[in-house]
This record gives sequence, C-alpha cells and structure tokens, in this order.
Amino acid sequence: MTTEIHRDAWGVPHLRADSALALARLQGSVTARDRAWQLEVERHRARGTSASFLGSEALPWDRFVRRARLDDTARRCFDELAGQDPETADWVRAYVDGVNEGLAASEAPEFARVGLAPGRWEPWTPLAVWLATHILFAGFPAKLWREEAARHLGPEAVGLFATDGPGSSGSNGWLVEGARTVTGHAVIAGDPHRFIEDPGVYQQIRLACDEFDVVGLAVPGVPGIAHFGHTGTVAWAITNAMADYQDLYRERLRRTGAGVEALGPDGTWRRVARHTELVRVAGEESVEVEVLETERGPVIAGGPEGLDDGTPLALTLRHPPRVTADLGFRALLPLLRARRVADVDRAFDLWVEPVNVVQAADTEGGLLHRVAGRVPLRAGANGTRLVPAWEPGHEWTGWHEMPRAGLADGVAVMANQRGPAAGLGVEFAPPHRADRIRALLAERRRWSASDMPAIHTDTHLASAAPLLDRLAALDDLTGPAAELRDRLLSWDRRMDADSQDAARFAALRSALVRRLAAHPAFAALTTPPAYPEVFLPWLALLPRIGFALEHLLRAEELYGIDRTALLREAVEEVAGLPTARWGDTHRLAPWQALPDPGRQAPALAGDHDCVLCTSAVPGWTDLAARGPAARYVWDLARREDSLWVVPYGASGLPDHPHHHDQLPLWLKGELAPVVTDWARLTKESDDE
Repeated sequence: MTTEIHRDAWGVPHLRADSALALARLQGSVTARDRAWQLEVERHRARGTSASFLGSEALPWDRFVRRARLDDTARRCFDELAGQDPETADWVRAYVDGVNEGLAASEAPEFARVGLAPGRWEPWTPLAVWLATHILFAGFPAKLWREEAARHLGPEAVGLFATDGPGSSGSNGWLVEGARTVTGHAVIAGDPHRFIEDPGVYQQIRLACDEFDVVGLAVPGVPGIAHFGHTGTVAWAITNAMADYQDLYRERLRRTGAGVEALGPDGTWRRVARHTELVRVAGEESVEVEVLETERGPVIAGGPEGLDDGTPLALTLRHPPRVTADLGFRALLPLLRARRVADVDRAFDLWVEPVNVVQAADTEGGLLHRVAGRVPLRAGANGTRLVPAWEPGHEWTGWHEMPRAGLADGVAVMANQRGPAAGLGVEFAPPHRADRIRALLAERRRWSASDMPAIHTDTHLASAAPLLDRLAALDDLTGPAAELRDRLLSWDRRMDADSQDAARFAALRSALVRRLAAHPAFAALTTPPAYPEVFLPWLALLPRIGFALEHLLRAEELYGIDRTALLREAVEEVAGLPTARWGDTHRLAPWQALPDPGRQAPALAGDHDCVLCTSAVPGWTDLAARGPAARYVWDLARREDSLWVVPYGASGLPDHPHHHDQLPLWLKGELAPVVTDWARLTKESDDE
C-alpha cells in the first residue's frame, strides 16, 4: 500500500493513497500530527470532559453535553451507520485509526502545559465532534428568549427581535453561471462565518486516491470534505439555511420511590430514563450530573425540582439525530466521489444536520441551488416557543421536503436571508449582505475567480440607515454634537478599519443600545430565569437589542420609549469622545482553549451586516469573535485557478512556520492559490 504526503507553499497537506480506506487513515494521521491539541480539545468537548483539564470555566458546557447525551447519540448514529452503510463505517474507522496513530506521535506543547496525555478516539468520536460542533447551530436557545420576550412584552416582541442574533452562525455564498464569467464556466465563492478559533475550524486539504481527487475545507476530526469541495469536475459550497429543526418541550416531572416520571400528552405518567454521571473539574471537587430522558428527548435544563432558582420548569431537547440515529455521514463518501451536479444532489439527499443551503456547479454547465437536511413536520408553535409535553398536538409527524431554487440573471446568492428555506425557519439574517452581493455582481456582466476577493471584503453597512435617518431629524444639538451629526450624515457608510467616521458611528450605535437596554420598559428582561449558563448568550438583553436595533428604530411605537431623546443623549455623549479609527477597537478575538495573554489582536474592517461580516456586539464590545472562518473561490474552468485562505494557517503547532502565516492574507482580503500540480508540491513522506 502506497501513501504520500505532499505540502504546498502554505503547508497545506495534499494526500495520496491507493484506496479510499488508506486515504482516510492517512487523513486522520496527518490531521492529528498537524492539530493534535485541537483534536483532543474537540474530543473532550464532545464527551463533556473539558473541565477535567480546562477547569471550572468549561463546566457549563460539560454539564450540557452530558445532559444532552451527545456522546451517546454519536454512538447510536455510528451503530446505525454500520448497519446501513458498512463501507462508510469502515472508512470512518480507518480515519480514527489514523488519528490514534498521529496522536501517539504528537509533539504539541499544550499537553505538557496542562499535564494531559492524548486519549484514544473511538469509531464514533468523529460523529460526536460533528454533533458537538453543530448542536447549537440552529439556535434552539433563541426559543428561551422568545418565551421571555413574549411573556414580558407581548407576542409582538417575537417578530420585533427576530434577527440573526448573538449565537447565530452564518455565511456568504454566491454562484455565477458560465454565461456571466470570462471563461464560460461557473464560479462559486463565499465565506463561512463562525466563531473564529485558533487553530481554525476549517482545514485546507487535498484528498486523492484511485477513486477521487478532491480539494476543500475539512472539519478537523471528521473524515472527508463535507461543506466546501472541488473534485475537478464539480464543486459545491454551503451556508446555514437558518432552518428550525430542534424543539424544546416543557416537561412535568415528578420523583417517585422508583425514580422519575414524566407526564405525556395522553395524560399518563411514564418512567424517565435516569442515571448520574461524575464530571471531573481540574483543581476542584468533581460534580455529579443527573441525566434524564423522557420520550421527547434528554432533559437539558431543570428537573423534577425545577430550575436552580426554584422555577418549576424542566426542558427537553428533541432533534433529528437523537430521534433517527442518523447524522448524515452517509453523504460524505458520495461527495468525494461526485463527478457532476447530479452526484452532489444525490449525496445531499442523505444530509441531516445542520440544515444548509447548497450551491454546486460542474464543468458541463450543471447548476444546483437547494436546501439539504432534515426538518420535522410539526405544529407551528414548536418552531417559535417552548411547547408543553403533556398536551397533544406537538408531536413530529414526518419530514419536510427540501426546497429547491434557481438563479436570477445568472447568479444565486445565499447569505442566511429568507430564501429557499423561508418556510423552514423563524429567524433569518437581514437581507443586507445578500442584497449587497447581488448589487456588486450586477455591476459587470463578466466575472473571473480573481475578481471575487473584492466582494468578500466589501464593507458597506446598509443597516446603518435607520439610525442615520433618525439622526438626520435631530435638532437643538450642541456644537460638537451637531458637527458629529453632519459628519455621519455625509459618511460613506463603509466600516473600514482606518475610518474615523465608522468608529464614530459604532460608538453612537453602542451608546444608543446601552440606553435602550437600560430603559425601564425592558427591566423584566435584564434578569433571565436560571437556565444553564451555556444558554445565557441567547438571553442577554444588551446583545438582543444591539442585533435588533434596526427593527427597534423602525417600529412605529416602542413600548412608550422616547427614542429621539435617547438618541440625542447618545450623540452628545459620543461627541465628547476622543477621535479614533474603527480598527482601534474593532479587533479579532479568537477562541482558544488555552488563551495566550501576550498575543496581539489585529485590527479589522467590516461589521455584522457587511459582506465582510466581522461581528462585534454593539453596546457590549467592539471585539469580534465571529467572522469569516475561511474564504474560497471555486473555478470550474480550471481548478488550479481556484483560491482560498483561512484566518491562521495549516498547522496547529504554535512554533510552526505555517501556524499563522495566512493571517496577513486574511486580514488584507487576499487569497492563496489552490495548487493542483503535484510537481509544484514538496513531498514530505511516503509508504506510511
């Protein structure tokens, strides 16, 4: 058996083997050597054992993972996969074997720093990593917010605050058909927006064997290339469809001498599955977690005694992988083997979670624009709020047929807005990013792959309009405040890093958000119920107001709040602040399992509603924890003209030359070439 490891100038692994099984093993081994610490962090996160070496700060996540039974769900899904698709199950096992080999040879320094040795991956661990990575992707905790907002402000508050909020993960993506390109072949481009992590959440990689040759962005810890790939004759990309496919049930639970029971919709009390687990916490006493599961699903908050503050409430989570024991891994090998759009389409018929909008194109002119995943059929209330488990009418009765869409004027744009998935969700991103991409694409009739970075990095902020409209109507301002108003009204609305006016606008927006959040009309929402800490970002009032500011300013009436007076106060406050540039405070703040306090935070352009979506939290911080986790351009004319970049680099080793070498490109909006000529690569080793 022959295997080869090659690297391009950026250290990206190009792997070659005789068979798909040998290649999977090689992918696992190389990924473990490049990113051993990252893989172990993800394994522990998926098992709910992070606190054993990261300490009490990781305990809320571990509690959630244990109570939600993520590891057990992954095991069930793998067992089902082994029964339905033994070939894919063997392929996943081969990847895991490679990971274990690579971890054994790891030189990652973080292990010594925390006194941890690499653990052993099980066949279902990649499924657990995938599940843990995406369990909050659909934002089911937003239902907790809607419940509180409707309870305190009335049902109209659900729509008023409905927007791409603080916990969402979105993306940009666009497909340009051949008639609109200089080559006559399609181009696909975009950038997934996620919480930025170091090492990155996407791994540039090439996988080649006797069956396929694919370049793309892999998820470290998961075999194959799921989200973004180019096989040479067909390419695909995804964005979050913003579908709602996870339900929260309010449960009535009671303890009996024999255990715990739950009241069902037929009026019968039934035994709840129950056991306890011990969560180890570094430097502290271990914590016991009671794990309960009703017929609806695992109890993720509260219990028979209610929440921690005594509120009589227990919540169960119902989501497709737990119900069906299917995580969609049967799609992964068919995607690698795809040659035409029809192959990609059939592969995504097997997709489960997360629910995505897919775009694909092939060298023969085939095009695809569809939704992929599994969304249950159930009552409309299930998608909006918490529903009572003891009342009939909230059961799942089947699955939605996934919608399809076409192109308009030769392009299709996906940016988490209402589109083909509109009937599958509740909250979507505002249309600004999608509208701006369409407008930019309309500026010329012919596009090339090399033209696309200008769209990736566009900083126009259309959502500034409502605030600026209200600002234009202000009068009786002091001299400095009037000058600030006039400057902002003549501002080009671009959130460039070196722009002083962008900084002034952001400061004014934050000052107004803070004043709105402090208004007595919202007082009841400042202290949410005692839900688990992992859900609190969705329940925090300040971010909710910050991300919904556009709606709050445009509403005809807002709970008796004098928005003009608050804006006047905010303008007077900001007029007295020192002059700054947007990039002085808008800086990159990635997540790291072991933070490096000495690292520099680079300045960023963009904002939440820009195409260059670098998300801060207005009113709270200008630091951006979310942004483009990768950028890509897939050229269907010549794969070697494709382009890509990640925020940091190909290696997860801190002292490696390819650890952060792509950061300067990413910051400037530049892309690296996708190399496909083996003769231009450096051979690292073979016959492994």
